Amino acid sequence: MDKIYINNAAFYGYHGLFSEENKLGQRFLVDLVLQCDLKVAGKSDRMEDSIDYGHIYSILREIVEGKPFHLIEAVAEKIAEQLFESFSKLVAVTVKVYKPDPPIPGHYKSVAIEIFRERE
Repeated sequence: MDKIYINNAAFYGYHGLFSEENKLGQRFLVDLVLQCDLKVAGKSDRMEDSIDYGHIYSILREIVEGKPFHLIEAVAEKIAEQLFESFSKLVAVTVKVYKPDPPIPGHYKSVAIEIFRERE
């Protein structure tokens, strides 16, 4: 299957279990792998035969910078749902959401979750 990648899309959101996270907010990063057939787009060179990257980014921004969720798992699930609703050509998607600065003691680059969803 052909793939479209969106890497390290950065946003400022208010997701988390703690009131400080919901009040102060923090950075979130999102990686996407969208699986679809790109053969027609490759031959036609027409945007309507592919999936618009700008529209993808707008969906990400609306969700990650929008209504707060307690869990980044819920953020990822909402992203997957919205992408399937928006793009009929989308067959499957992998969504990875990073939380670079979670309120967890220790030394690490980030925490992240990854989900894979296929069109039903």
